[in-house]
Amino acid sequence: MEREDAIRKLKALEGKDMVSLARQYDVTVWKEDRKNKGWAGHVLERYLGLPINSAQSPNFGSWELKIVPLKRLTNGAIAVKETMAITMIDPYNVANTPFEQSHLLAKLKKAVVCARLYESQNEDRSLLVRVAAFDLNDRAIYEQVRRDYEETRNCILTCGFDCLTGAMGVLVQPRTKGAGHGSTSRAFYARTQFVAKILGIEKG
Repeated sequence: MEREDAIRKLKALEGKDMVSLARQYDVTVWKEDRKNKGWAGHVLERYLGLPINSAQSPNFGSWELKIVPLKRLTNGAIAVKETMAITMIDPYNVANTPFEQSHLLAKLKKAVVCARLYESQNEDRSLLVRVAAFDLNDRAIYEQVRRDYEETRNCILTCGFDCLTGAMGVLVQPRTKGAGHGSTSRAFYARTQFVAKILGIEKG
């Protein structure tokens, strides 16, 4: 599916409740007391006809689909709730791959980022509120993402994978994937201010 076709189709979902869509597309949100953290992305993938997977290549071949939660602040403004996972870090691959050939660039250079409104931990309702196209064609942003990647790569080469920390990176940070309870895997994450730039909203 071409990105423009997907954007047109996704925009038809703006204002719709994704929890209802999860039921329609047979996507599990809760299994007993455990939440499927990727449920919203799975809903959009099934809506667009893509098999659910977590491959490192862009999930639609030439472009990548992402979804992030937003939150409503006490003053009524909307802000990005959390960082956005981009791709897992394979230390061997990153150590031997410059930014220009990296999975990180492949994922970011042509993307569609959707935003849903997070209302509560129960996830009783969550409206899809924004669909945004993103291309890494702003030179200043491109250069900063490249520097963030090379900082991670240099750390792996000189200090080792275990030295990576979420304190690194201005727009993209390498940090533990998941809740961090003993997890040693790491992924590249777009910081909330970067996600806000992608979506065209101010950070709260």
